[in-house]
Amino acid sequence: MRKRVLSGILASEETYLSHLEALLLPIKPLKAAATTSQPVLTVQQIETIFFKVPELYEIHKEFYDSLLPRVQQWSHHQRVGDLFQKQVSKFLFTDPFSALLYKPVDRVTRSTLVLHDLLKHTPSSHPDYPLLQDALRISQNFLSSINEESTPRRQSMTVKKGENRQLLKDGFMVELVEGARKLRHVFLFTDLLLCAKLKKQIGGKSQQYDSKWYIPLSDLTFQTAEESEPMPIPQVPDEELDAIKIKISSLRSDIQRERRANKGSKVMERLKKKLSEQESLLLLNSPNMPLRVHNRNGKSYMFLISSDYERAEWKEVIREQQKKCFKTFSLTSMELQMLTNSCLKLQTVHQLPLTVNKEEDESTGLYGFLNVIVHSASGLKQSLNLYCTLEVDSFGIFVNKAKTRVYRYTTEPKWNEEFEIELEGSQTLRLLCYEKSYNKAKMNKEDGESTDRIMGKGRIALDPQMLQGKDWQRTVIPMNGIEVKISMKFTSREFSLKRMPSRKPMGVFGVNISMVTKRERSKVPYIVRQCLEEIERRGMEEVGIYRVSGVATDIQALKTAFDTNNKDVSVMMSEMDVNAIAGTLKLYFRELPEPLFTDELYPNFAGGIALSDSVAKESCMLNLLLSLPEPNLVTFLFLLDHLKRVAEKESVNKMSLHNLATVFGPTLLRPSEKDSKIPTNPTQPITMGDSWSLEVMSQVQVLLYFLQLETIPTPDSKRQSILFSTEV
Repeated sequence: MRKRVLSGILASEETYLSHLEALLLPIKPLKAAATTSQPVLTVQQIETIFFKVPELYEIHKEFYDSLLPRVQQWSHHQRVGDLFQKQVSKFLFTDPFSALLYKPVDRVTRSTLVLHDLLKHTPSSHPDYPLLQDALRISQNFLSSINEESTPRRQSMTVKKGENRQLLKDGFMVELVEGARKLRHVFLFTDLLLCAKLKKQIGGKSQQYDSKWYIPLSDLTFQTAEESEPMPIPQVPDEELDAIKIKISSLRSDIQRERRANKGSKVMERLKKKLSEQESLLLLNSPNMPLRVHNRNGKSYMFLISSDYERAEWKEVIREQQKKCFKTFSLTSMELQMLTNSCLKLQTVHQLPLTVNKEEDESTGLYGFLNVIVHSASGLKQSLNLYCTLEVDSFGIFVNKAKTRVYRYTTEPKWNEEFEIELEGSQTLRLLCYEKSYNKAKMNKEDGESTDRIMGKGRIALDPQMLQGKDWQRTVIPMNGIEVKISMKFTSREFSLKRMPSRKPMGVFGVNISMVTKRERSKVPYIVRQCLEEIERRGMEEVGIYRVSGVATDIQALKTAFDTNNKDVSVMMSEMDVNAIAGTLKLYFRELPEPLFTDELYPNFAGGIALSDSVAKESCMLNLLLSLPEPNLVTFLFLLDHLKRVAEKESVNKMSLHNLATVFGPTLLRPSEKDSKIPTNPTQPITMGDSWSLEVMSQVQVLLYFLQLETIPTPDSKRQSILFSTEV
C-alpha cells in the first residue's frame, strides 16, 4: 500500500515526494519510539518540513488553531485529553490507510507531535495529563503498526504507563459456542488471552478482527469446582469426516491434473476454492479434545483441539506467564478495539494449514510406513514411571499412533521399542513423554478426565530427502530438559504395500489362506482365532485397539512363533502387550499374497460400493461377498463379528465401526500389485498420495458397508456349510 501510494505521488509531483520522504525518514525507527516517551520528531524538525510543503502547513496550522484555544480555557468539565482521545480513536478505526498516506502519511504524526507539545506544558498533577498520555500511546502504537516494511514484525504494543504488551503465542482453534463449532484466532499476550474472529473481506478492504472475548491472565483458570462434570462435546460422525476427506483427495487430484494440462486459471481457481472450503470444514469438525478456560469473575469457554500436544503447549505458556505478578484489570471499549486492530500486525500464524495456502513446490507429505525405534530418555531429575506416545499428522490433524510400555521407577528409561506407523501425507512426527500415575487419588484431573502428567514433548520434521535412504536415521529430540533418542526409517508406499506371491510351502505369513486352512484342517486360520481370542479376553477396552501400533520386535517374535508352529505361542501372547497381538493380526492379512476379498472380485467390490441405488448396491455387495472362496468368506465373517463386538465398546476404546473400517479396509481389500494403482515410478513416492487416498477410501467404504449390516443373509445351501459347520 505504502509503495503504491508513494509511487502515485511521485508520478504527479516529484518535489512533493522529496519533502514527504524527508518527513518519513525520521519516522523509520518507530519500534524504539513506540516504547519511549520521546517525540518521534522534534517541533523544530516538523515545522521545518511543514513550512516547505504548503498543504502540510495548512493542516498543521489547523490543528494548532483549533486546539490551542481550548488548552488556554482548560477546565475539569471540558478536557482536551478527551478531545484528543476522540479524534485519534475516530481516525484509527474509521479512516482507511490510504487516507493516511495521501494526506499525507502524517495526520497521526502531527497529532503525536502536538500531544508531546501539550504534555510538555501540562503539569503531571493536572487531570488532563493521564488522558493525554493515553492519546499519545494510541498514536504511537499506530505509527509503529504502519511501518511494517521498514522495521521487523512488531512483537509488542505500548500500554498504560509505558509498559509493553507482548504477543507470546497465537493460533487458530475451534471454540464450542452453544453446541456449535466456531473457528477462532486466539492471541496470548503477556497479560491476557484474547479470542478473536477474522472478518470476511468485502470489496477489497483489508482484513480485520472482531474481538469475541478476553480474560486477564490474573483471572484465568483451567478448572473450577462447579465444572467437575465433563461437558458433552458434539461429535461429528466419522462417515461425514471421511466424506470430506474423499472430496479433498478428489479435488487435489483434479488440481494436479489441471496443473499438468496447463488449463485456464478460472478452472484452477474454482477447484482451489472448493478445496479450501472442504479443508476448512475438516479442520473445523475434526478436533474433539477439550481445553477449557475460566474467568474467575464470570464465564467459561471451551476450545476443541486435535491432540494433547497442543493442549499442553497452550497450558504451559499460560501457566509460565501467570507466575509473574499481574493485577486484574479491564479494558475500555477503545482499548479493546485498539488491541484487536494490532493483531493483524502482531500475528505469527497468518493462515490456516490449507493446501491452497502452500506453494506449488511445497511437499505434500510422506505416504508409506515409518519405522520408529524409541531407544531411551535422559535428563530426568527423579525416578519416574515413564512412557512415550507418538503422533503424526494426516489431512492437517494429528493422531496418536503408538505408545511405549511404562518403564517403572527410573531416571534413565531404556525402552528400545520399534513401531511401524502408517503415514498419510504426514510431515511431522511428535513425541510426548508422560509420567504414569498409579495412585488414582493423586492423578491430575483435567477437563473432567483423569490423565497422566506430561513431562516433556518435542517434534521432528519428516524430511523426504533425509528419509528416502534405506538406512536408519538416528536423532535426539530435546524436550523440557529431557532428551529422547530415537531412530527412524521410511518405506514409501509403492514398496511397503506390495503383496508378494506365495513362495514358501510352510508357515502362515505370506501363504495363501486356502493352503493354511487345508493344512490345519480348519475353516479359519489358527493365527486369526488365537489373536482374536486374546484380544477379546483383555483388549476390548484398550483405547485405540487396532489403531495404536504395537512394538515391532514383539510382532516379529509372534510372527516367527506362528510360522514355526511354536507350541508356546499362547504363553507368549498372554505376556505381550495387546497392541502387539493386534499388530500381528493386521500383519498377517497385509502379507497375504492375495487379499481376503481376492484380486478377481476387487474391481467389482469397488464398483458395487459406488452404486447410488441402495437396493442394487445391497444385491451386488452380498452376491459378491458370497462369491468368495469358502476359507476367505468364513474367515471374514469370523473377523466381522469380532469387529462389531469391539465397536460395541466404543465409549471406552474409542474405536467406532468407521475407525475399524479405516484400519482393516485396505488390509483386507488392497489388491496385488498387478491390479492396484501402485505408482510404477519409484522416484515419486510423495506426489501420488491423492490417487492413493481415493483408492484407500473406497476400500474403507466396502468394509464399512458390511460392518453396518445387522446380519449377512446367506442362501440355505451355504448357511449350513458355512455358518453352522465351521470348524474354527
